[in-house]
Amino acid sequence: MDIELARTFLKVVDTGSFIRAARTLHVTQAAVSRRIRTLEAYLGCALFVRNRAGAVLTPSGRRFLRHAANMVQTLERARHEIGVAREFNGSLTIGGRFGLWDGLLLRLLEEMRGERSDIQIRAEIGFEEGLMQALVDGSLDIAIMYTPQNRPALRVERLLEEELVLVASGPGSATTPDPDRYIHVDWGPEFLAQLSGSLPTLSSPRLIVGISWLALQLIMSEGGSGYFPRRLVQDLIGQERLYRVADAPSFQLPAYVVYPESAKNPLITPTLALLHRVADRAMAGTER
Repeated sequence: MDIELARTFLKVVDTGSFIRAARTLHVTQAAVSRRIRTLEAYLGCALFVRNRAGAVLTPSGRRFLRHAANMVQTLERARHEIGVAREFNGSLTIGGRFGLWDGLLLRLLEEMRGERSDIQIRAEIGFEEGLMQALVDGSLDIAIMYTPQNRPALRVERLLEEELVLVASGPGSATTPDPDRYIHVDWGPEFLAQLSGSLPTLSSPRLIVGISWLALQLIMSEGGSGYFPRRLVQDLIGQERLYRVADAPSFQLPAYVVYPESAKNPLITPTLALLHRVADRAMAGTER
């Protein structure tokens, strides 16, 4: 069976729609429908019930889901292992949000490079949707993110609790940030809901960015304000390059580590233990 049929099946499950799956896969809706029909003919059963709301798995589709995920994961694992040079004893692929690489996952890589010179490490940056799909596909072993979604055969563990604080570029704006100069980093719907309830003047920003590094660079160079994890800005505050808005509330943002429930890569378990130690030290540093 063409493995692309299984990939398409998983994408329809993930998006809940043939149309959205086609958009994500960069193919036509007709191509997605054709692949699913071919797969259904091969298996001899209907996998989806189509309706106006999208596509819902049939009982047969639910039974096939685990097999499809295993097929794709096995192929990706084989691709990675075969691609490992002979001088390495294994490989591990780690993905995470950009803001979590800064000051956290970079430290993980540094320690892994020092402790395990015999393994090949692949590091990737992405957003939640792409990271989750890569875990399902088997192209990622571990992913660290803020708003994971429940997926079959994936385990979600809380890693740390970020404290988002409002900082401004100058002491004059540290007490009354200008809403027109506020840069909103998309930390997820929960953060936006909390912000709208506490600081409604900042809930309709002129500029929204998905990467915290970009917002921070804009504020440092052009001025303004924004919410960032305290661990990322505390040194800049200490250097008086940024100023915390004293009267503004802070918000909690949990970060999670996600990995396959039945981890076939033996490097996952020790890496998770190291990741938790790195996270504990990173958060301890914010208590200074």
